[in-house]
Amino acid sequence: MAGHKAIRLPPLKTLRVHNPQRVPENPCIAVMSTVLACWASAGYNAAGCLAVENQLRSCMDGAKPPGSKPNTINYHLTRMQKDVTSKPKRK
Repeated sequence: MAGHKAIRLPPLKTLRVHNPQRVPENPCIAVMSTVLACWASAGYNAAGCLAVENQLRSCMDGAKPPGSKPNTINYHLTRMQKDVTSKPKRK
């Protein structure tokens, strides 16, 4: 592949990905919104909301999902920055 130049980024202070940690959505949020909607339409002590309330309780009392490994993208970007960015030109 002769003739191709390496792509150089302009000088940057740091290479970073903002907030690489994605927080997984809580599965109980949908059930909680259903409970709140039921209470809003039928009243707080409505017997019709009992099944949904029990579903929310079982969801909240259930096992937590296993934690994920931390994202190391910013570590690797910092480590490789000297190879990717060009140095500022001196006058």
